[in-house]
Amino acid sequence: MSSPVIAIKESETDVITELCDLIQDIASKAIEKDDVFKVGLSGGSLTKFLAYGLPKIETDWSKWRLFFCDERVVPTENADSTYGVYKTSLIGRVPLTEDQFVKIDPHLTAEEAAKDYIQKMCVYFPPDSLPRFHLLLLGMGPDGHTCSLFPDHRLLDETSVWVAPITNSPKPPSSRITLTFPVINNAECCIFALAGAAKADIVKRILKDKEPLPAGRVKPTDGKLYWILDSGAAKHIKDM
Repeated sequence: MSSPVIAIKESETDVITELCDLIQDIASKAIEKDDVFKVGLSGGSLTKFLAYGLPKIETDWSKWRLFFCDERVVPTENADSTYGVYKTSLIGRVPLTEDQFVKIDPHLTAEEAAKDYIQKMCVYFPPDSLPRFHLLLLGMGPDGHTCSLFPDHRLLDETSVWVAPITNSPKPPSSRITLTFPVINNAECCIFALAGAAKADIVKRILKDKEPLPAGRVKPTDGKLYWILDSGAAKHIKDM
């Protein structure tokens, strides 16, 4: 388990550029090695970063398969649907098709949707071993949560399933599915890309104070971890 790579950039635009340059490089190597690029997406500000930056990269888009690190169990047209946001912000701006996104079935309960998503993942990953994503693009909330893994929640210790349901999310909507830590930490690469002074306190608590918050538990066992921060988000850790 190697130490995280922390890249501090001047502005949000610089964060997006660094993030998308890294994605381009990881995708290129994955496609060369495996003839496919398997990436997990998160919601929040990341959707804006990718909508702005991905149209500028060079890649074989037909080789991309896009999964979700977590997803809200709501209809695609609902504003809370992470897939819905990517559908409107990416498809048409880059040559991806809806079929390249591995989506939840929003008509199921969270429990059923989680089981169904595991079956969909089994098309791309061997069912007898942990999935190994080429890249997981992760977000972080002000409480230090990542994916839909929240502080002090029982799912932090889930080890028996790849994808778990959550029906009591402290952040609405309450019904979600999420990758679990065994899958997250089996990825070849995980990236947090954060901008803005509002993130500074929680970044410090995780990277400097080493609080065991969910985002701080992202530690790929045989992979790389990047934190790409702008000067605002990094203002309390610049002397590390």
